[in-house]
Parts: sequence; C-alpha cells; structure tokens
Amino acid sequence: MSKRKFTPHPEHQLDALEAHLAGTLRPVAPPRDLVQRLRGRIRLPDRREIARRVGDWQILLLVFGGVLSGALLLLTIGRALYHLFGRRNMG
Repeated sequence: MSKRKFTPHPEHQLDALEAHLAGTLRPVAPPRDLVQRLRGRIRLPDRREIARRVGDWQILLLVFGGVLSGALLLLTIGRALYHLFGRRNMG
C-alpha cells in the first residue's frame, strides 16, 4: 500500500500560519516624533474648503471628462486586442 501524505487545504495552512505569526510576533509602536511629524503633514481640509472644491463645476467637469476618456481608451484597447487575438482561435 502506498502512503499518501495529508496536505491540508491552502486556506487552513494560511490560517495556521497567521495564528503562528500572531503568537510569535509582538506589536511594535512607532516613535512618538514620527507620529507627530506625520500628523503635521497630513492635513484634512476644512468642510468649507471641501464644499468649495465640489462646487467648482469646471474642475469637476474636467475630472469627470478625464475619467470618462480614460475608460473609453481602455475599452477601445480591449476591443482591439480582442479582435486581433481573439479571432485567431475561432478558426
């Protein structure tokens, strides 16, 4: 008789690895000066500034047009690649 080696499901292996790492690794706190420097650099805009930016319809229209143009470009490239390479397999 041949002996078969039991291999657990990859999801169970990942859970076991995570549990092992959670038990062996200790949490590390960042230095206080690093946290304070980051808080100084990250600035959330005021509510009035956010409302002003959203209310600026010209910039909003420009962003919307850019996103739409990018999506159309990706769609066109995808269709071109499908027609170039997809039709060869249909014979």
